[in-house]
Amino acid sequence: MNASSPLLGGLSPAEFLERYWQKRPLLIRGAMPGFRDPLSPEELAGLACEPEVESRLVLERDGPYPWQLRYGPFEEREFLALPESHWTLLVQDVDKQAPDLAAGIVEPFRFIPNWRIDDLMISYAPAQGSVGPHVDDYDVFLLQGMGRRRWQISTQPIAGDNFLPETALRIMREFMPEQEWILEPGDMLYLPPRVAHHGVALESCLTYSIGFRAPSQRELVISYVDFLLEDIDPDIRYRDPELRPQENPGAIGAAALTKIKTLLRQRLAGDDELIESWFGRYITEPKPSFSVEPDETPWNEQELKAHLKQGGQIERNPGSRFAYIDQVFDQPPSMMFVVPVVNPDSSDAKYTTSAAISSALPIRPMGWRQKKAARAVS
Repeated sequence: MNASSPLLGGLSPAEFLERYWQKRPLLIRGAMPGFRDPLSPEELAGLACEPEVESRLVLERDGPYPWQLRYGPFEEREFLALPESHWTLLVQDVDKQAPDLAAGIVEPFRFIPNWRIDDLMISYAPAQGSVGPHVDDYDVFLLQGMGRRRWQISTQPIAGDNFLPETALRIMREFMPEQEWILEPGDMLYLPPRVAHHGVALESCLTYSIGFRAPSQRELVISYVDFLLEDIDPDIRYRDPELRPQENPGAIGAAALTKIKTLLRQRLAGDDELIESWFGRYITEPKPSFSVEPDETPWNEQELKAHLKQGGQIERNPGSRFAYIDQVFDQPPSMMFVVPVVNPDSSDAKYTTSAAISSALPIRPMGWRQKKAARAVS
């Protein structure tokens, strides 16, 4: 963690986190020297035609209205009908859809906790392609692949009404850049949350966006309350057997308020262990598009051990998320949030009872996952 790296402009991960992470932008020339794109624009378009792949097209011009946003999956004829310039293709979660292609791009960023890494998005744009000046609520590394892209940024506060109306994209109406760079293959730009930026392709280019998760307080509260609801006894209700007549029937009495507060606080107040258990489950929950049902005949513990003893291998679902909470240094994790090897409802799942299971994704023998070969759109 203390070794300097071209990835971070000669800084060590610790130095980068201290000086730049969520503090200020950083331009890194030659972050990945000799970088070669793991797939072609045609193969990226092929991924965008797959029904299980999240993809979007942004047309600044030549659509029924400016900055038209279309959602995939797309058909090949749609790409053939696109104009020569001023559009962008965006494909999400390439690290999960084609992990063999994306591993070399995402793995260098593992100095940041896994639970903070969201996905690798790859975008292709012909000349003048852009998604407009905008802001993100999360950290992002923008790695340049083939071609060149001009990036402009502004660190000034953004007014809540400084966005174009009637568009699904949060494009800024007014954008005054403070700095500008042209990125070439292997160059990278780090941007903290809420830094306005505008990227425009100077020629056909690919850009790799490594984005990070930043749950909002609202999202956390909703999830935590849903978690608490799982164990609420539906038969517990408000009761007041000691009720007495009151002068004004419109008043909510102090005794009633005390009872209501007690009912709520009994469930909403959670100790640290309960909150940690909820958060581990929440943050490792896979995206809906990557949820997988367990096998009809899942492995039991003995079958798994036999498979491994015979030299077998296992491979996790690329859409799954693993994490643990380590409360005591140099001791086994106190809570693990993992994908169960067997059906958690079966008696064979006893050996995972100390783990907080985040989902029911199976782990199967190496090769179970159908590797997605990126077909090309010609």
